[in-house]
Amino acid sequence: MALSLKKVGSDGSEREGSESGADEGGLFEYFGWVYHLGANSIGREFCHLRFLYIKGKHVCMYKRDPHENPGIKSIRKGVIGHTLMVEERGRRKVNHGDVYVLRFYNRLDESRKGEIACATAGEVRKWMEAFDHAKQLAEYELSRGGSARNKLNMETEINLEARRHRVRRYAHGLKKLIRIGQGPETLIRQSSELGNAIEGDAGDAIEAHEWKCVRTIDGIRIFEDVADSKSGKGVLVKSVGVVDANADTVFEVVLNLEKHRRYEWDMLTADLELVDSINGHYDVVYGTFDSRFLTRWNGKRDFVFSRQWFRGQDGAYTILQFPTIHKDRPKKSGYRRTKINTSSWEIRGLNVLPASNSPRCLVTLMLEIRSNGLFSWKKSCSSKLEKTIPYALLCQVAGLKEYFGANPALTFESSATVVQSKISDVSVCSTEYEDAEVNDEFYDAIAADSPSSSSDEDSDDGIEVDQKDRKVKLKNVSWAITSLALKRNSAVDENKELDSKIPPIDVDLSVFQGSLARGKNDTDANCWTSPGGIGFMIRGKTYLRDNSKVMGGDPLLKLIAVDWLKADKTIDRVALHPRCIVQSDAGKKLPFILIINLQVPAKPIYSMVLYYASDRPVNKNSLLGKFVNGNDFFRDSRFKLIPSIVEGYWMVKRAVGTKACLLGKAVTCKYLRQDNFLEIDVDIGSSSVARSIIGLVLGYVTSIVVDLAILIEAKEEEELPEYILGTVRLNRVRLDSAVPIEV
Repeated sequence: MALSLKKVGSDGSEREGSESGADEGGLFEYFGWVYHLGANSIGREFCHLRFLYIKGKHVCMYKRDPHENPGIKSIRKGVIGHTLMVEERGRRKVNHGDVYVLRFYNRLDESRKGEIACATAGEVRKWMEAFDHAKQLAEYELSRGGSARNKLNMETEINLEARRHRVRRYAHGLKKLIRIGQGPETLIRQSSELGNAIEGDAGDAIEAHEWKCVRTIDGIRIFEDVADSKSGKGVLVKSVGVVDANADTVFEVVLNLEKHRRYEWDMLTADLELVDSINGHYDVVYGTFDSRFLTRWNGKRDFVFSRQWFRGQDGAYTILQFPTIHKDRPKKSGYRRTKINTSSWEIRGLNVLPASNSPRCLVTLMLEIRSNGLFSWKKSCSSKLEKTIPYALLCQVAGLKEYFGANPALTFESSATVVQSKISDVSVCSTEYEDAEVNDEFYDAIAADSPSSSSDEDSDDGIEVDQKDRKVKLKNVSWAITSLALKRNSAVDENKELDSKIPPIDVDLSVFQGSLARGKNDTDANCWTSPGGIGFMIRGKTYLRDNSKVMGGDPLLKLIAVDWLKADKTIDRVALHPRCIVQSDAGKKLPFILIINLQVPAKPIYSMVLYYASDRPVNKNSLLGKFVNGNDFFRDSRFKLIPSIVEGYWMVKRAVGTKACLLGKAVTCKYLRQDNFLEIDVDIGSSSVARSIIGLVLGYVTSIVVDLAILIEAKEEEELPEYILGTVRLNRVRLDSAVPIEV
């Protein structure tokens, strides 16, 4: 049986590969230029240009392109194990340009880590896909028998036999080589040219917005959220347009501060400069504009705003923009300080049209304006409307549409190219894998400091980091939204997931008391309730054929209690604490308990612990049984959460989103299976993106109502339709109500 992997080519289409090297496909391989970031034995930081090559689960790093330099030896090599975690760290300044950083670490030992950097966000996405597929291959081989330790120790023996067999079969067919990036020159130039089309869809939770089109300007539709128009507060408006470019490229253009480029599409915020870079996903920007173009009053204006951005697992980009203040940009003489409207960008890839074969994406710019301002909009003539700042902001979508229309070269550039070649033409890595043992995991290999690798790194004419001014210097580089069809809900077959031979017990909620109170209704605060699954969209019976989703049904498991805890350090293994309800007499009598421990990074560290119980034992042959008793890799690839902010500030809603998230791939999850329970410790702080989002949520936590749905992702025909394991509604939780616990 071959391991089947799907790959996205430069045209956006999916191609099938086979791990076994069958005649129809062969093994996918990835290669491209990256920066290797790290420090040598004396603590000197380096940033070297390297050629990275992934073959199956093996990784090689070279100083030169091995395709152009046959016989060159790798300077580092290793294997990708199933415990490898890949985290997107966002942008980092290199010389006068930006790079995007990927961090690798072992989820069981975070001291084993390493970093590489890419020129564009699109290349980061492709490398993350490459490492994810390599992890799938590692897990597939692991599932064929033996422990992870034995597999690593037997690496050379097993792969020698398999490689010889594959090489003979490859000789009769083609390899599939996925080239990531355009070459080393793209790592040096400004990172605004990239891309490959990605596909997106609507969210997985039903939102309460009711958008009404109020104007159309230059092919761009402007909407008003009429559901909130009677609240008397700020009103949400948005402009929506289809841009003929891939989402990666549009994201780079929106984020780019180069004024000559922004002059071509941005009529308001073109003169921008970076004030402060907080982290790879958060910065502060200062800008100026001439108000003559917007009002009859002359005079210059300036503004300061912050930007937070992240990319979802579906490939969609979100950029949040808030007006702010900064000590390095006080009010300036001769300028009137203006407060720019709070706004958000969403850039989501669309299907490639067969007729044109050109990428497209849906760009949405949403902002908040005063309700009286919108009323004057509707009553005013067009000339007055065009003199307002909100209108100038909304027109940025039209500017982007025209900008890409006038620059078709940006539309068709791709960050990944599929290259097919005969095996005799490419001989990268194969002999190295056959002749040498590769027992190091990848993060160990790139973080290693062996005498040979150290000298190789230091001798490179690449990039140095100046410790005094923390600047990175280049050295001697001479080469160049779809509407939802609400179908009937998906009901779970309890007899399939739970043991039908055993009669159900009566789960009495009154005997289980957590530290967070259970609410009587949705008006209560600082409490939890248990909503049904009707507000969530999950995969239907025919999802693998038509991508159709249906409303969720009643949860399989019953939410019996919620703990809201705090401690000075991370709270792990809550179920083993003597005061936990799992250790109570009533808890020990339950057939099965699922504990979800959401670890919230803050000072102190909080834990929202959800306890779900079944009335019968789990069927070992069901999907739930495989999840409960399976290995961590399987759990990481299937554990899914759908969030939905039911009430709260609209920017928090945009940050959290409504898309399902595979938590095991987004953050570090640790699993504890004992007795009658499975505990999942979700370390939200292990991801810089998640930390940024949760930091925003905590600022408004006392005014928001959030729904969460937990489920196991269905990937096979027999596993469909999906069902919801459990839900929870958290109503306006107070931070000071968390109960201290000794760890």
